[in-house]
Amino acid sequence: MKSKPTLKQIAIQLGYSVSTVSKALSDSPEIGEETKTKIKEFAKLSNYKPNSMAQNLKRQRTNTIGVIIPNILNPFFAKVFSGIEKFANAKGYNVITYISNESFTKEKQAMDLLSNGTVDGFILSIAEETQKKNETSHFKEVIREGIPIVMFDRISDSVDCDKVVVDDYDSAVHATQHLITSGCQRIALLTCEANLSVSQLRINGYLDTLKVNRIAVDNDLIIAVNDVAEFDVKLANLIDNIKVDGIFALDEHASTLAMKLAVKKGIKIPDELSMVGFADGAWSRRLTPSLATISQHGPEIGAEAAKLLIERIENKAEKNSYKTTVIKTELRYRDSVRKPN
Repeated sequence: MKSKPTLKQIAIQLGYSVSTVSKALSDSPEIGEETKTKIKEFAKLSNYKPNSMAQNLKRQRTNTIGVIIPNILNPFFAKVFSGIEKFANAKGYNVITYISNESFTKEKQAMDLLSNGTVDGFILSIAEETQKKNETSHFKEVIREGIPIVMFDRISDSVDCDKVVVDDYDSAVHATQHLITSGCQRIALLTCEANLSVSQLRINGYLDTLKVNRIAVDNDLIIAVNDVAEFDVKLANLIDNIKVDGIFALDEHASTLAMKLAVKKGIKIPDELSMVGFADGAWSRRLTPSLATISQHGPEIGAEAAKLLIERIENKAEKNSYKTTVIKTELRYRDSVRKPN
C-alpha cells in the first residue's frame, strides 16, 4: 500500500519549511495566495490527508459531541437526535450516541465513559430513574471538570447549564381548551410517566384550564402513575365504569392504548369520545381516526441544543451565564376531536 505523504515530505519536495506548509494548508493569512495555491494543489495531487487526531490535540478539542437519550424507540427523541446530528455535522462535529434506557446507572456510566477526553460536551435528556431519584451529582461533576452540558425536554432546575424545553404547560392548556371548546366536560388525563418533570407541567396546565372554565376537577378522571401495568388496569376501569367524553394523554403509551381500548369497546371517536395526545409520531396520522396531537418540533429542539453546546465549546457563549430556550409547540388538529357546534 502506498504511504501517504507527511507535512515534512511535502515541505522537502517543494522547498518550504514545515511551518509554511502547515500554515498554507490551514489557509493562514500569513502565507501569500500564490504560495498557498501551489502547496494546496501539490498536497491534493499527493493525496495528503491531515492527521485529525493531532489537530484535535493541538486545539484541545475532539470535535465530538456526546448525546444521551432515554429511549431511542420514542419518535420524539429520534427526531431530536436527527436535529442534533444535522446541525453538528454541518459545523464539523461528530456525534456519539448513548441510550440510557431510562436508567440512572447507565446514564452515569455513559458520562463517566465519555468525559475522559472522548467528547467536548454533552446533550442529554434526563433518564426517568434519575428524575425519580432526584440525583444530579454526575451532571454537576462533569460541569466542574469543564465539560459543558445542554439539557433538553427533561431537565433539572438544580443544574446550571444551557437548556432547551418546550412550552409544556401552555401546550397542556391549549390541548385541554381544545377539548372543552369541542363540547367536552368530563375530560380524563392519562399518563404512565408521572415522575417526569414535563408530565408535572402538563398536569398543571390541564388542572388550571379546567378551573378557568369552571369545570370541577374529578380525581376519578385522572390516571397519573409511573407503572405501565398499573396504568393499563386503571384505564380499563375508566373506560368500562366512568363517564368520560374527552381524553388528554400525556405520553405515547397512554394515547395509543386509550384509543385502541375505546375502539375495541365500540365507543365512537370523536362522536362519543374526543382525544388529544402528546408527541406527533407517524402512528398519530395512521390511526383510525387520526389522532390530534401536540407536536413538539423535535428536529428544531435538537438543532437549538447543538447550537448552544457548540457555542459553549468554542467559547462564544457568555461565561457563567446560561440560556434556556423555549420552543413553541403546535396542536395538530385531526379527526379524533369532534368539531365544535
